Amino acid sequence: MARISLDQLRANRPTANRTKIDATTEEDIRRHMVEDGEDPDAEPVGYRLVLSVTALRERLGMTQIAFAKAIGVPVATVRNWEQGRKQPDPAARSLLTIVAAEPEAAFRALGVVR
Repeated sequence: MARISLDQLRANRPTANRTKIDATTEEDIRRHMVEDGEDPDAEPVGYRLVLSVTALRERLGMTQIAFAKAIGVPVATVRNWEQGRKQPDPAARSLLTIVAAEPEAAFRALGVVR
């Protein structure tokens, strides 16, 4: 890892023509994609839809405290997920996906009475 001072960073500020960038149209971007061999109409690949913890919790009509208790995590964890400070780890993401798809079965399996 290279370390430089703030003064060095400011002195080596990259130059960008903001006027040219601001003047770039969607048509220009589309043309550049075609020139680069990309299909501008293709669906993106290699991305997964990120589950909104807030939307899931609200859809279930639960408070942060009740939701955290139901899935067995600290309420601070739910708050961090909802405020974007942290992302659920793979195990939590799997649990959230199951809760989103089959909330009654998931809560029944977790022993949660609603």
